[in-house]
Amino acid sequence: MSKLDILTPHNSQLIFIDHQPQMAFGVQSIDRQTLKNNTVGLAKAGKIFNIPTTITTVETDAFSGHTYPELLNVFPDAPLLERSSMNSWDDQKVRDALAKGAADGRKKIVVSGLWTEVCNLTFALSCMADTDYEIYMVADASGGTSEDAHKYAMDRMVQAGVIPVTWQQVLLEWQRDWARKETYDAVIALVQEYSGAYGMGVDYAYTMVHKAPTRDHHEGGRLDPVPAT
Repeated sequence: MSKLDILTPHNSQLIFIDHQPQMAFGVQSIDRQTLKNNTVGLAKAGKIFNIPTTITTVETDAFSGHTYPELLNVFPDAPLLERSSMNSWDDQKVRDALAKGAADGRKKIVVSGLWTEVCNLTFALSCMADTDYEIYMVADASGGTSEDAHKYAMDRMVQAGVIPVTWQQVLLEWQRDWARKETYDAVIALVQEYSGAYGMGVDYAYTMVHKAPTRDHHEGGRLDPVPAT
């Protein structure tokens, strides 16, 4: 495994850390609705490509509250790995879940979590210290208690070897080739719903360039590969 190897549906796994309301209340580095949009978009990307996914929570009943229902709806059967430690790597259940994926060659760990400067940072550094896993930190599906807290945590992780990414970058890296028809329609639908300006561009291509109906193209209309940019 090398950092020069791009993310694929076969070498990756996902972990969502502490996407819970009390943790989100403290986020100041990104608009909270945008954060939720990006997190759920990443989750749905993982579902499209059958990426093994771990969801872990901290002090649900005592402090943090329940995981976003929109995230749980993407993975309704996924167990919620409850912890007391702020550092997910301290929890054997989390380590075991990731080890299961790594045993199948999935050593690229894509991480989305709250807060960047605490739960994400400590997990990433501890995980890399103990294993040969690679950490891909999804910067726009994570949040810190201030812009500085998020930025300097990201800087510290990058200095330690963590790879910073965005959720849409991960999605398109998994897709890679628009000729991959088995995931094409689902990826395009996800982009339309969650990717902002890019999704609007896809809508424009459908309706203005390819003359799809303006009301029903989301429900069965399609075109052959739309450029990613």
